[in-house]
Amino acid sequence: MDQGLAPLQEKLKTAVLPDDLRVKVEETINRTTNYDQAAHYIDWITSLPWDKLTKDILDLGHAKQILDQHHYGLEDLKQRILEYLSVLILNQQKSTIYHAPILLLVGLVGTGKTTLAKSIAESMGRKFVRIPFGGMGSALDLRGQSRAYPDAEPGQIIKNLRRAEAKNPVILLDEIDRVADSARSEIMGVLVELLDPEQNAGFTDHYIDYPFDLSQVLFIATCNNTTNISTAVMDRLEPMTMPSYNDEEKIKIARDYVLPSEIKNASLPPTALKIDDAVWPQIVRPLGFDAGIRTLERTIQGLVRKTAKLIVEGKGKEFYITADNLKQFLPTY
Repeated sequence: MDQGLAPLQEKLKTAVLPDDLRVKVEETINRTTNYDQAAHYIDWITSLPWDKLTKDILDLGHAKQILDQHHYGLEDLKQRILEYLSVLILNQQKSTIYHAPILLLVGLVGTGKTTLAKSIAESMGRKFVRIPFGGMGSALDLRGQSRAYPDAEPGQIIKNLRRAEAKNPVILLDEIDRVADSARSEIMGVLVELLDPEQNAGFTDHYIDYPFDLSQVLFIATCNNTTNISTAVMDRLEPMTMPSYNDEEKIKIARDYVLPSEIKNASLPPTALKIDDAVWPQIVRPLGFDAGIRTLERTIQGLVRKTAKLIVEGKGKEFYITADNLKQFLPTY
């Protein structure tokens, strides 16, 4: 054996890997003529969570607390999520594997789809990773490229499993309706495999070239509308429609959820910024109707940044926004 390959052999010996994969890779190493390529591959396979699981928090009270903490309303959606967790609890008590329904969160931009998916992960104590599908131009982005090609890499599924450091994360398949038209058919084909419990226990990335068990991953998908999603994919999804918010609901969300969260994110004390009730309609709707709350979040982030700047400049410690001084705080963009 080439002495230069000894560190790779040692890395293989100490890594947690499926036995047949270890044997296969050892044989490959002994034949390799490209050390860098072999080292890159071994780095990947030895860093994947082949047997690592995060322990689920199966507590409906905790889950409800997390969902209520981050989301106003959405009672029907919350109940469906709690029903799913209930079945998961019963199956784990019997030591049986429950193939979770694949949730599809359908709604306009800014209606809270990603935030809800994060809350589901948090409520279960699972890692959360996101794969953006907007503009995705090839199925290889998901499944990786063969090692026969220079600079080959695994696809987004394997990359995000390594990032999660667990084989049972929540993986958000974000905006699956927005893939490039030229690759839509191929990408939908990979999605069918990912979302089918009969197939995803042996998902094979072209680069890794060995099946990885995705059966314990909780996939959640999002889309703006279902028009561009294939029938085969839709058959494997459970659509849940995200509501649009009226002005009164936005005010409550902004006042009770977004503002306290942004103040905390800016490391300011809770009393640093107060907003008069009469001002909220102007904050909520400065530029006309918006079904989501993303624009509203940006506006509040601007108010909080302005407050932080005033505090750092020594111009006060607590600020109260009224109709008279609102323009001084609102972002100018």
